[in-house]
Amino acid sequence: MVKSQSKRKIVLGISGSSGAVYAKRLMDKCAHREDVEIHVVMSVNAKTNWDLELKTFDEKEWPSFKFYDNRDFSAPFASGSARFDTMILCPASMGIIGRLASGTSDSLMTRAADVMMKERRKLIIVPRETPYNLIHLQNMQTLTMAGAIICPASPSFYSKPKDIEALIDTVVDRILDLANLEIQSFRWGN
Repeated sequence: MVKSQSKRKIVLGISGSSGAVYAKRLMDKCAHREDVEIHVVMSVNAKTNWDLELKTFDEKEWPSFKFYDNRDFSAPFASGSARFDTMILCPASMGIIGRLASGTSDSLMTRAADVMMKERRKLIIVPRETPYNLIHLQNMQTLTMAGAIICPASPSFYSKPKDIEALIDTVVDRILDLANLEIQSFRWGN
């Protein structure tokens, strides 16, 4: 008899794009959830941007999360047999998007995203770049055709966000919705 998985297993990849605030808010919103197991991998540039944009990164702020070095190919989510059901790349640099679109798995983060696509599992990519050039658009098209979901870090305003955190939440709540996690959020028409 096979025991069903009690918690959703989610990989959060944080790449070197500006927008660490989106990843931090996502982590804060998932920190006390009982229904998910969060595994985090960050690039070196992600840590640099985090330190520049927020404060010094300290994984102790999220004691329930598991953190992995971006060179650690022995991490469980480097294989489809580990059965992680969702990966979120937030923020996603155009560099990582380009590597994914070309099929290059040169780090744990790109390998994990490649695993999600090959296993036909959910990969949510949150680019934080503006404007896009044709190569960016073509790479995102390639990833969409391969099954990834492109969710640009483009805040919405119809909920009339009162502060920067509420504005950030318009993006983060959308990501959580795409990951099929139950959340309380502004809903159009309610």
